[in-house]
Amino acid sequence: MTPENDPGHGHSPAAWIAVAVSIAGLSAATVFFFLAIWTPFWISMAVFVGGLLLGPLLAAMGYGVRGPKWQPKDTH
Repeated sequence: MTPENDPGHGHSPAAWIAVAVSIAGLSAATVFFFLAIWTPFWISMAVFVGGLLLGPLLAAMGYGVRGPKWQPKDTH
């Protein structure tokens, strides 16, 4: 696979931030669900959904795999 046709596999700030926020929201929601604390549960679920929306938003802002605001590090 050449660098030109490599899809990037999510190695971008947009992907990392989206995944981190989503995992944090879903983890908190899981704890609140089992403790039956409903208001923080729903807030955490909103954070989870917000994390899912952050990926495409940040990619559109240029922080995606081929975005102009981010360049991959040279690994060699």
